[in-house]
Amino acid sequence: MIRVCFKYDADNTPVAFKCEGHAGFARKGKDIVCAALSILTINTVNSIESLTDDAFILDQNPENGYMYFRFGDDVVPGRDSLLLLKSFELGVRQLSAENKAFISITEWEV
Repeated sequence: MIRVCFKYDADNTPVAFKCEGHAGFARKGKDIVCAALSILTINTVNSIESLTDDAFILDQNPENGYMYFRFGDDVVPGRDSLLLLKSFELGVRQLSAENKAFISITEWEV
């Protein structure tokens, strides 16, 4: 199962996320649930990097599907970054709703 955890600010806007695990929908190389979440995740990080000036920290380990995305302590994320994170959250929640046995979502607030 893939576990996704969103971190929210006081305005209930996602400002960080962690993903870990593999879906187990199908064997490696054929798992469309894992591929879909990977595309959403990687595209979000790449979009924030390419389309904004906001600095972030990214820890990852492809072997166990781990990724932790967050902004630096001295960074106030801009509107574009926050919109991209909201879009990511929307996509993850929709994917999870259709694949509850393979993706779990948790949340934590600042």
